[in-house]
Order: sequence, then structure tokens, then C-alpha cells
Amino acid sequence: MKRIIKKVAVLGSGVMGSRIACHFANIGVQVLLLDIVPKELTPDEEKKGLTLENKAVRNRIVNSSLQAALASNPSPIYRKADARLIQTGNFEDNMKDIATADWTIEVVVENLKIKKIVYDQVEQFRKPGTLISSNTSGIPIHMMLDGRSDDFRKHFCGTHFFNPPRYLKLLEIIPTPETDPAIVDFLMHYGDLYLGKTTVLAKDTPAFIANRVGIYAIMQGLQVMNKLGLNVDEVDRISGPIIGRPKSATFRTLDVVGLDTLANVANGLYQTGENDESRELFQLPGYLQKMVENKWLGDKTGQGFYKKTKDAKGKTEILTLDLNTLEYGPKQRAKFQSLEVLKPIEDLKKRVKAFSQQSDKAAQFFNESLYGLFQYVSNRIPEISDELYRIDDAMRAGFGWELGPFEYWDAIGAREGVQRMTEAGYKPAAWVEEMLNSGKESFYIVENGQRRYYDINSKEYKAIPGAENFIILDNLRSSNVIWKNSGATITDLGDGILNVEFHTKMNTLGGDVVQGLMKGVELAEKDFRGMVVGNQGANFSAGANLGLVYMYALEQEYDEINFMIKQFQDAIMRMRYSAIPVVGAPHGLTLGGGCELNLHCDHVQAAAETYMGLVEFGVGLIPGGGGTKEMTLRAADMYTDGDIEYNDLKNVFLTIGMAKVSTSGKEAIDLGYMRKSDGITINSNRLIADAKAQAILLAEAGYTKPVQRTNVKVQGKGALGMFLTGANAMFSGRYISEHDKKISEKLAYVMCGGDLSAATEVSEQYLLDLEREAFLSLTGERKTLERIQSILTTGKPLRN
Repeated sequence: MKRIIKKVAVLGSGVMGSRIACHFANIGVQVLLLDIVPKELTPDEEKKGLTLENKAVRNRIVNSSLQAALASNPSPIYRKADARLIQTGNFEDNMKDIATADWTIEVVVENLKIKKIVYDQVEQFRKPGTLISSNTSGIPIHMMLDGRSDDFRKHFCGTHFFNPPRYLKLLEIIPTPETDPAIVDFLMHYGDLYLGKTTVLAKDTPAFIANRVGIYAIMQGLQVMNKLGLNVDEVDRISGPIIGRPKSATFRTLDVVGLDTLANVANGLYQTGENDESRELFQLPGYLQKMVENKWLGDKTGQGFYKKTKDAKGKTEILTLDLNTLEYGPKQRAKFQSLEVLKPIEDLKKRVKAFSQQSDKAAQFFNESLYGLFQYVSNRIPEISDELYRIDDAMRAGFGWELGPFEYWDAIGAREGVQRMTEAGYKPAAWVEEMLNSGKESFYIVENGQRRYYDINSKEYKAIPGAENFIILDNLRSSNVIWKNSGATITDLGDGILNVEFHTKMNTLGGDVVQGLMKGVELAEKDFRGMVVGNQGANFSAGANLGLVYMYALEQEYDEINFMIKQFQDAIMRMRYSAIPVVGAPHGLTLGGGCELNLHCDHVQAAAETYMGLVEFGVGLIPGGGGTKEMTLRAADMYTDGDIEYNDLKNVFLTIGMAKVSTSGKEAIDLGYMRKSDGITINSNRLIADAKAQAILLAEAGYTKPVQRTNVKVQGKGALGMFLTGANAMFSGRYISEHDKKISEKLAYVMCGGDLSAATEVSEQYLLDLEREAFLSLTGERKTLERIQSILTTGKPLRN
């Protein structure tokens, strides 16, 4: 049966329900969001003379929840306009409308009795054959089937989204013994392709996979922390990005999630863990129990392990909880010799290996935490999963770890890890010893560009199902790299398509990257049929190497800056006007030069989470790598006649002048950084594969080398006068600084084509020369250098 999801009903509009509804709207699906009818009027409703029968009152809970979600930061929706896809209602008046839904998702409170009451209503109105699922994190899925019809049972499954659903990639699919296997297959595929999730098949066991392992890791960390006498600041320093975990590390994460959530899951695991060898670990330490009693639950109550306050001068200050005294004090700077050793090591797996070989308290904490984790996950197979890769997938997608437990183990060395954990008093499951005794030295291997996992039942390495749909650049490094330097690598993706990847810090664009782009085009034109520019780092590119610009400007080496800008302009124009199609694959931060690069690709296939913008204005510059030229060209192509031409140009001018950055790939289209013909990939794991497919499509459609434009219409003095008058008015009104006024005038001069007496058609090269000249002149300004210095030292631009 072909199943298409056109409309989804979400029952329950709390934090999870409203945000699940928003994420379905993100992908263009209609949503019916329902919640309960209020029992009492608010004082405001009473003043207005409303009654409990008024529609506004009956839908107050659901509407308030949705508005709160839409107003939250970060936003749960790609762009506000997509909220129109969400229709609201209540259980009494609108439950009948779920008959029009292809999938009904229950997201009410974690109370089995209440869920069953809701399911009684669902059974009355749900169309037979449609999907029905529960987004529970703790209640066993099979317990929800009592009293349900055969059709309900066949189409029912657990679908555990992680909060926030837009940003956390994990979706656990938990079938019951009565779930139709075809339903499971559909949800696994739909979650991956359409919702952008790492879909993980989980068994109906306590807390499923991610929370089971994640809460263990937290509780084990608390125990080791106590044993070593470490404090909150020290543990968060050790357990954050340095080991491939989120910036929020351990305790900041708990404050965000809520200590009540931790307590509920931990207590649930203790109560249901009769057969769990680590059951006692899930008992809350005394300080945690006391914090829950005191309602020190984290961000939701204003204090947890951290507390935000004001000092005597009114400046915001973050205080840290002392777990021994339960009193707050100033944050302490955590310093460990082992962490200093790790700083220069950029490769995470090498950093993990190096950390494990250190001996101070930080390394002891890291090692013992991992030893316990290794023991625990090896013992959970086959209880929570038959395959080890599912546990790694769940931890990476649900908890934001860069490596899963078995990947950490491989980084240290499977055999070495077993030896060291055994010496420390931890014991792996028997199957691990069996694997090593058979001569297999790791949990994963790479063969022919594909990663394979050790399968416990067959005792052989197997391909990860569905992996053929993804291109993982790491897996191609040993066999498919055809050129590289210190800043870029060119890889053969197969089927006649090359990929140019950056690997500088924050993927900034310097001479090595420019050389890589030029070389990629040269190689592709000679022996291939297309090129992708993409990487799988945290961000596509944070832009040009400002440190280099700053150094040259301080030394007044303006010829060097001019050469650097010209080199980048030449590279993107070479790429744009090559004989082969070039596809950009941006994701994450795609700023400044990263944005300019994508502006010059034949097609952009962006991740849904792409934050793209020309941000040079914020550091006292204008886009100088073709960005001003290209945005002017795009504005010109929108022109019709008359004053509206000025409006189109003004809108683009404001986009650059306000350094607007998209909050999603969709918004990048709205801002003009991407074209409507460009594509969005919801699942970023598929991005390189989708970009490659687009390059192939362009090549097979008979791609022809374009010709540089000589007919870009610029508006001359007429529009320039308008911009200069506007900038002067903003300055006079003290809305912008004198330096901002100067940058605005430079930007206007370029976008209007310089000092031309009337609207004129000019070439792209003419505009490139203008923007390079303007960029260069601004690097000589003291205020610009102060802004760049501020960015380099604090990460924030100085307002001057």
C-alpha cells in the first residue's frame, strides 16, 4: 500500500506537542493541533464578558501553547509563514476532525489512564488504516493497547521525538509485537527522508535506547565526580566539546532539560530495573533529591546547578552550586594539564585517544566514565537493541554526542579499552571478548567507502542498512582522495562527480581553500562531469580569514589584501563560469565568504538548518568576494520599470547593510541568498548525496558553460542619492554611527554602479572591481580594525 502523509493530527499542545506540530509544518504538512477545553475563565476573559462556550475560550490552551512555541528562541519553525499550516482546536469540538488525518500522534501527559481516555476518543473518529502513535518517553508502548481494536493495534507504534524536535535529530521508533512490520518500515523511512531524523528502531524496554544510555552516563558521571572530588565547573569543563559533547556538557544540559525530567527517568529506571546490573546507580544522590524538593529544577525555575543573578553593579553573573553545601558561589575556572595537551589536537578520535592516556583527575574522570559506559552498553545488547550501531546513532542524534559509545571505544582501541576497563574493575559483556578472540579488533570497519558494524549474531561485519543512501566523506578518505593541501581536500564521489571540502578552523576561507576550489574546477573539467562544494564539519564556513586581513591591515600591506580579495573573486568566478556544473552544499553557519561562494554555484542544495548571510557590515566592511556584485545582479534581474527598481535595490541593500542571517534554508531563499529553484535537504546526513544527485542532473541535462554577464543594470546617481540621503538621515537621528554611515555610502556606491549619471548596463567585472576597491579602502579605517579585533578576541563586533 502506498502511504502518503498529507495531514497529521497532534493531540496535546504542550512543549512537545506544539513543537512536533511546528516541525510537520516545516516540511509542508497540514497539522491539526488539539488540546483540552479550559474548565475556568481567566480574569481577562471575565472582563470581556466571555463564557466557557466561546470558541476563543475553548481553544485558549491550544492557541496559547502554539503562540508560546512560535515566540520561543530558537524558533521551532523554519519561517513564521509556515505556521499557517497549523489549525488548532480542542478535544471536545474537533476530535471528529482527526478522520481527515493520515497520522494521529498522541502527546498528552505521561499518564497511562489519561492516554487510554484519549485513545477511546480516537477510536471513535480515526479513519481505519491510518497511523496512530504515542510520543512517550517512559510508558511501555504495549501497555497502551488494552481495549484497542485490531486495526488500532496493527497501525499503532511508539514514535519518540526528542525536544526540541526541529533541532534534535533522534526519532525512536518503538513497535509492539502487534505492529504491522510495514508500518515500522514506513515510519523508519518517513522519519529519515521527510522529517530529517536519524530514525532508530528501539525495543519496548524502559526509557528505550537514548534515555536509557544517556541517563546511565549522567548518573555514572555523578558517581565518578563524587569519587574524585570534582566540582560542577570542573565536570562541565571536562565533559563538553573537548570530548565531542555539546557546549552545555553535563550540568548545563541538566538545567536546560530540567532536574524533574532527570529524576522521573532515573526513578523509572530504578523501579523497572530488576534485571539491570547497574540498577542502584539510578538512585538519586542526596543533593539531587534535595534540589528537586526545593524546586531548583534548572532554567524552568530560575536555578539549578547554575543560577543567573546580578552583581552589585547590575551586571549579570552566573553562580555555580556547591554540591556539598548546596550554596551558590562564583564560577570557578577549571584548569587541568591534560586539557592543555589536547588543545592543539583537532581530530576528535585522536584527541579521545590522547586524553585516555593522560593521568590527572580530568583524565581519570574521563576514563572511568567511559569504562562504566562501555560495560553498560555492551550488556544492553540484545536487551535494548540487537545491533550496536543503533545505540551509537541514538546517542549522537539524541544527546548531541559526536561519537557514540562504541565509537569512543574504537577511538581508544577495542582491545586496549577492554584491558584497561578490566584493570579498573569493569567487565565488558562476553560477546566483546568473543569478538576480540576471533581476531576482530574494532566494532566498525570501512570497506569500499562504506562503514560496516560488528554483528553479534553472525559474528561478522555487516553493512548498516540504508547507509547506501548517504555519502560519508570520512569513509572515502582512505581510497577516494585525489588531491589535498592543508586547507582543502578533493574527493571522488563516484559517477563522475568531485567534492571539494574545507578543513580549516571554522572552515574559514584562505589561500589553501581558494587553491582547492581552483584545482577542483581544473580536475573536474578535465576528467569529471560535475563538482560539489561541501563538507561534514559543524559548519559550512564562517567566512574569510579575518585574522589574515587584520594582520595585513595593521602592517598596511594593502597590496596583499587586494591580492587576497582578487584571488577569491577569481576563484568563485572561475567556478561560476566553468564548463561543468558546480553545486554548493551549505549547512550550519554559512557566512561572509561562505555565502558568497554559494551565491556563485549553479545550484545550491542546502541543509534545512543553514544560517546564511553576508555579515561583513558587522565588522566594518562590505562583501568583497563577489557578494555585493551578485546581490546587485540579482536585484537587477528582478527589475521591471520605474520606481519599483529602486525598491528592489533598496531591499537588497538593507539585507546586506543589516547583515541579515537566515534562520533556516527556507529563509535563505526569502532573503535572496538562495534562488527558488535551489533545494533544501531536511536530513543533513543526506546533504552530500543530494548535492551529488543535483550535479548529475545538471550534467545529464546538457550543462553548457555560461557566459559572463555584461548587461547588469545599475541605477547610477538617482539611486545613489536616495541611499546617501537615507544614510545621512539615519546618522542625524543617531540610529547609526559615523562609521556605519561611511560603510553604507561605500555599499551604495558599488550597488549603484559608481558615479554614473544615469541607469546603465555594466559588466560583472566592473562591479567586482568596485566592490574590491571599496573593501580595500575600508580595511584602512581605524574603526574597522577595532571591530575586527573585537571579533577576533571576543567573538562579538564592537559598535563604533
